[in-house]
Amino acid sequence: MWTVGFLLMFFGLLAAGMPIFLVLGTCAAILYFVSGQPLIGLAQNMIDQLNSTTLMSLPLFVMAAAFMRRGGVAQALVDFSAAWLGGIKGSLGLVAVVSCALFAAISGSSVATALAMGTILLPAMIQRGYPRSFALGVLGASGTIGVVIPPSLALILYGIVTEQSVPRLFLAGIVPGLLQAGAFFLWVLYYARRKNFPAEPPLPLRDRLRVSWRALPAMLVPTVVLGGIYGGIVTVTEAAALSAVTALFVSVIVYRGFHWTRTLEVVAEALASAGVIMLIIATALVFGHWMTGSGAPGKLVAFATHQGFATWEFLMAANVLLLIIGCFLEVVGTLLLVMPILAPALIPLGVNPVHFGIIFTHNMEVGLVHPPVGLNLYVLSTISDAPIGEVIRGILPFLILLLIVLGLITYLPAMTLWLPDLVFGH
Repeated sequence: MWTVGFLLMFFGLLAAGMPIFLVLGTCAAILYFVSGQPLIGLAQNMIDQLNSTTLMSLPLFVMAAAFMRRGGVAQALVDFSAAWLGGIKGSLGLVAVVSCALFAAISGSSVATALAMGTILLPAMIQRGYPRSFALGVLGASGTIGVVIPPSLALILYGIVTEQSVPRLFLAGIVPGLLQAGAFFLWVLYYARRKNFPAEPPLPLRDRLRVSWRALPAMLVPTVVLGGIYGGIVTVTEAAALSAVTALFVSVIVYRGFHWTRTLEVVAEALASAGVIMLIIATALVFGHWMTGSGAPGKLVAFATHQGFATWEFLMAANVLLLIIGCFLEVVGTLLLVMPILAPALIPLGVNPVHFGIIFTHNMEVGLVHPPVGLNLYVLSTISDAPIGEVIRGILPFLILLLIVLGLITYLPAMTLWLPDLVFGH
């Protein structure tokens, strides 16, 4: 009875519009009080949980994404993609997919990708005669690639919560991310031929090389991050700091997207976003710590074992659960709410935690474009002044593709694990 009442309170507070960090913090305080633990212990536990060097990488990656979104990096990547995709029907749609994949790999932020690429490409696609709903669908769906392609903020958080190697998780996300981008690319190619969308004029080879040369500095960020981590030169946190410095240099000196005097303004914008994330993390980690101590994960394992659940059945149930929760909560809230309970059950039920990390993040990609509260839907609705229903109509084909890719990732673990196993061993 107590459990039912607690769940009703939890979802009631969410439905009332209370911010997720206040919901989690309130619930954690109530749980501590009811279990007879002093509330001072909640504050101490919060400080202990936040004392993580890996966690410090999050605001730095958010800062790097803010520099790149404001600094002209997105335009350079769009120009690069357009230079090599000219002459193909639906060129701008294909440019949207490729540009979003590249920007996502650099920024690690889905919302930043949808916002930056939507601002640049949406007016151009509408001007060239693309249906607005289709343009919104391409940009909204392609923006989700940032959740899984490294450096992914969601994968960093997953690594912290589940105590898994972040570099291994980064490698595990590469093939699924490319699979998703490839599925979108092929769908746009097919749909553009069917609807006879216009082809952008092809550029001479000399101009293609010139545009490619200009886009090279934009690729410095993933080179610094991934090269530094896998070369054993820097830690994830140090790589995040380097990515922020590199993004600032590229944005101000190379592309001159904003004057250096506005650096503090962009930093303040990034810190405001990072502050929201850190508040959610602080309260959710305490909530998760109580849940783990309560024995809930052990009861979950005992229940699943007693019922004789096969691994594939557990994965299917987990996907259904995550897809439902992802309709109502954003990525960070879902991860920090669910994973403290599910993580201890993975190995006893025969699930590789790294593999499950990619399953989880892909579910969060679906949540970003899934009605009723997919964050990317509202980002694109805001910048386009389009009704949310129009954005949803454009997203639907890509939502189906995302679910197909989710099935492949879930039941073909080799697709996820072969690259990290190749680099680090089993």
